[in-house]
Amino acid sequence: MKLTEKELEIVEILEKNARLPLETLAKMASLTTEEAAAILEKLEEKKVIVQYAAIVDWRKIDGHEGVTAMIDVKVTPKRGVGFDEVAERIYRFPEVKSVYLMSGAYDLSVVIEGRSMSEVAHFVSEKLSTLESVISTTTHFILKKYKHDGTVFEQGEQDRRIVVSP
Repeated sequence: MKLTEKELEIVEILEKNARLPLETLAKMASLTTEEAAAILEKLEEKKVIVQYAAIVDWRKIDGHEGVTAMIDVKVTPKRGVGFDEVAERIYRFPEVKSVYLMSGAYDLSVVIEGRSMSEVAHFVSEKLSTLESVISTTTHFILKKYKHDGTVFEQGEQDRRIVVSP
């Protein structure tokens, strides 16, 4: 889908801050509120804007830290549908947050969230590995998020003292 300059501008603005009031969005794009609303409606209808989401730092909420794992999955593609069918079977599990087709040593990258490492291990051994197309998996646990979807977590205070050396 080819976007106009104003449509692209609105997408870029919303990608940085989806909570902007419609009036502010319209002013930033030099449009009337009605024009901005019409563009938003079109972008949502055409699924250019799929969802508005919040990025949450769960580590700051007691009892909700959880575990996130990235799983490299090597699969056997099926004739006629390639990787799509197995990817769909995987993304239907509620634990799965993302599935990507990858180039390189493995075929799919699967991001899952669980309450504990053993819950993630159970998912991999009982649900993911048992799928007939899955050849192998490699699980990587995320230890700390520094940046996610363009948002930096916990920017520490920089030491602003002047360095003095003898």
